[in-house]
Amino acid sequence: MTHAPKAALPLLLIALYALSILLANLTLNTFIPLPVYGLLSVGTIFFAAVFTLRDRIHRAGGLNAVYISIAAALIVNTAVALLTGTPWRFIGASFLAILAGELADTAVYQRLMGRSWWTRVLASNAVSVPLDSVLFNLLAFWGDMPASQIAQIIFADVVIKYLIAALFAIRVRHAARTA
Repeated sequence: MTHAPKAALPLLLIALYALSILLANLTLNTFIPLPVYGLLSVGTIFFAAVFTLRDRIHRAGGLNAVYISIAAALIVNTAVALLTGTPWRFIGASFLAILAGELADTAVYQRLMGRSWWTRVLASNAVSVPLDSVLFNLLAFWGDMPASQIAQIIFADVVIKYLIAALFAIRVRHAARTA
């Protein structure tokens, strides 16, 4: 009986992880101009949760659970994209950016297992956030948008993903300390 809640946590986190990526992909080409500089993709707001969710999956279920999460998200998102008629360009950009960004993040996180959770999260996000943002936006929008707009999207993506991921991490850290 004691194993059921522990096993349920990674499954819930995996579902939330895949859902966050799905919501990000469904809203990836809707933009909000930022007040000073940047175009924020609505999808970025959803995708920012992915980084902390993956780190939580790592803690709760280990490396295999992370790989299962990445595979599940890729399969679910590709299937939904095909069913909704998402352009191939967005499907490919999302698939490659998720694969590269998430595997890079996982590799950094795994390499720092002897360090504090906070250090692992900050270091892995420092690699995966810009990698994901640059790769996705260049593949998705190059040739369809001016380079200046793509630069604004990448800038907003990186800043907002860092802010949201940091807020999630702070909340998770605070909850862990009070538990």
